[in-house]
Amino acid sequence: MSEGSLGAPERHPIPWQEPDFYDEEKLDAELRRQFDVCHGCRRCHNLCDSFPLLFDLIDEAESMELDTVDSKDFKPVIDACTLCDMCFLTKCPYVPPHEFNLDVPHLMLRYRAVELKKGDVPFVAKQISKTDRNGKLAGAVAPLSNWATRTENKLTRPVMQAATGIDAKAALPKFHSKTLTDRVKSDAPPRNAQAPAAARKAVVYGTCFVNYNDPAMGMDALEVLAQNGVETEVLHPACCGMPMLEHGDIPAVAEAARKVAAEFKPWIEKGYDVVALTPSCSLMLKFEWPLILPDDPDIKLLSEATQDISQYVVDISKNEGLAEGMQPLDGPVTVHLACHSRAQNMGQKAAELLRLIPEADVNVIERCSGHGGSWGMMKDNFETAIKVGRPAARKALENVPKYVVSECPLAGLHILQGMERLAEKETPPPAVPVHAPHPVQLLAQAYRHERK
Repeated sequence: MSEGSLGAPERHPIPWQEPDFYDEEKLDAELRRQFDVCHGCRRCHNLCDSFPLLFDLIDEAESMELDTVDSKDFKPVIDACTLCDMCFLTKCPYVPPHEFNLDVPHLMLRYRAVELKKGDVPFVAKQISKTDRNGKLAGAVAPLSNWATRTENKLTRPVMQAATGIDAKAALPKFHSKTLTDRVKSDAPPRNAQAPAAARKAVVYGTCFVNYNDPAMGMDALEVLAQNGVETEVLHPACCGMPMLEHGDIPAVAEAARKVAAEFKPWIEKGYDVVALTPSCSLMLKFEWPLILPDDPDIKLLSEATQDISQYVVDISKNEGLAEGMQPLDGPVTVHLACHSRAQNMGQKAAELLRLIPEADVNVIERCSGHGGSWGMMKDNFETAIKVGRPAARKALENVPKYVVSECPLAGLHILQGMERLAEKETPPPAVPVHAPHPVQLLAQAYRHERK
């Protein structure tokens, strides 16, 4: 028996269609098996709140071992997991191919799938995960939605907290009445047919967040691709299912995966690459969907064709070379590498992307933001999320950057909130950037020769 694995982590398909997957006794036995290994190792103690909660449970138990921990006390440990995958991919020496076969994130997912099947997932939590529906409804009344969700709104945010459990202090994304798919129909950027990468074709997956909450980011990404000669189409057939995965709704994720893969298939067969605009979505398309539907040829085709936007632009730079015309930015950049980017095992593509800008001064933060999707917005989790993300916020504040960017837009908002809290404690308070765009937006800015 080896102490730890030296092989690359390997993930097994998720057996969500097998009856044993939902057997509570077998689930409990597997929880105890994996948690016992975690107890003996404790290498993940500083990743998130799940592991400290688990270790405190064991240390405070009568035997100081797992055998005297009641199974009902495991729930806070599971609830604290954000499915970031960092324990599996960066810390744990006992993941497959090691014989201990640990996969804590997918174990947490299995627990939540059992909860969902039993009807234990709250109604509001399930409604929050319906991002396409929510984006359409809120976008139809965008000025009212954005007024109501402002953290400064002391009239509506306490009511929202009471009704939905979303913390009144949590910054929420804005909504737009004109989505990315609407904008590109009438305002597609002109393509530079003389650029070195003019032979490339890409179909861009709009993603819920960019389509409904930040279409400007999508337009900037399309502008960078067009400037570099890439012929593009934009599709957003449905949500990737990450919000539903957080609640264990694997059947709904599988349904979305089949729908999206079917719409992308004709484009891939015509020679188009697939580019996803946010890392959580590219992670789903590239890695999670093939584990949920391992025998679906359309899912496999889509997985192999998909790249993250930062990954794709860097690939252009390394192969054909980028179009000329970028000017230096007007200040240094701190870039946060999102957990779901790191989970794709593709390297620091956001940092590589920013260093393509002439004279770029780039600092990298490779720490969790603490946000974890909708998890970090909730009243029960928001202060914990701020605490987990404090090292990232402190590092960003220390660098005194002109720009703070993150591949994950929600992580960017959350880090800025953490920076603001830290700045309040200093005299005089340091300046905090007012926004956290995606790294590709700074590339678009460099091509436009803009100064902020």
